[in-house]
Amino acid sequence: MTSYDLIVIGAGIVGAACAECAVREGLRVAVIEPGPVGGGASAAAMGHLVAMDDDPAELALSNYSLRLWQRFADLPQAEFSRCGTLWVAREPRELDGVAAKVARLAAVGVRAQRIEADELYRLEPELVPGLCGGMRVPDEAVVYPPRVATHLLELARGGGAHCYLGRRVVALTANGARLDDGSELSGPVLLATGCALPQLLPQLPMRARKGHLVITERYPGRVRHQLLELGYADSAHGDADSSVAFNVQPRPTGQILIGSSREFGVEDRAVSMPMLQRMLERAFAFLPMLRELQALRVWTGFRPTTADGRPYIGAAAVRADTWVAAGHEGLGVTTALATAQVLIDQILRRAPAIDPAPFLPERVLR
Repeated sequence: MTSYDLIVIGAGIVGAACAECAVREGLRVAVIEPGPVGGGASAAAMGHLVAMDDDPAELALSNYSLRLWQRFADLPQAEFSRCGTLWVAREPRELDGVAAKVARLAAVGVRAQRIEADELYRLEPELVPGLCGGMRVPDEAVVYPPRVATHLLELARGGGAHCYLGRRVVALTANGARLDDGSELSGPVLLATGCALPQLLPQLPMRARKGHLVITERYPGRVRHQLLELGYADSAHGDADSSVAFNVQPRPTGQILIGSSREFGVEDRAVSMPMLQRMLERAFAFLPMLRELQALRVWTGFRPTTADGRPYIGAAAVRADTWVAAGHEGLGVTTALATAQVLIDQILRRAPAIDPAPFLPERVLR
């Protein structure tokens, strides 16, 4: 039986970040991934790096992670693009809420500003006429999640991590994990398996939330910022069976990535034409020129979602030497690096840079 200081199950962007962080801290690490690296939720993510201010705990985690992302700002593999974010207001009441959002972001050191309609159209002239203004967050960025996950895993391997790619964990054992080839690994276990978490740890509930994405051919300069409607959080944090929100971003390739849809209770990975049409019509309502563009690919994926919308980051509580980093819904890319650092700090019995209490898995077991 091979022994490790940490056995990371899952090599999406969160699991890969945890493995890389653990190796940097001197731990002997194994990574187990049955499918492509970054091929699950990470491959169906838009790649936002954004500070979400609707929940204080979420803001702390995302802001901490944005600082850690500076390490990869010049990495070609990440396709890191500091395009900034424009939050768009359709109605005066949405614009009225911007001052509070700017203040919350400023309190943690994030630059943001309210912009009026004339400035909005100067920045993004293709937006539909009649919008009220919005909020600009100039330092935010986008990355390409599967490549980042691959790079993080390469860094971990370069530091000595052993990767069991193409292998699946069939059971957690008293001492570690058993793989599908019958071999057993010994050591503390970290579950970074997203929607599949309940398969190995059924005590922690998780819901899969389906989403659609569309990417276009190359149209450089047509969209300059990642664009979201100010009502986006209502869709992301709501519990409706289905919802859509305006969410469009320019890729460094010149392509335009279009989201976002959310559906509970759907297990089929096939593209749903009604949901796709609903999502695109929402995008067209803000950015009519999208109707003229040629789509290159449409695909779907599943976001892992906890009951309260916060990820599990910490000890599993129901099993000794078992840790969890899962359930990030639409913020897994933004918060991957902070998740890893907060988790490894807990494993090493150090105080994390932010309060981990809102994310501890034990909150659902009380």
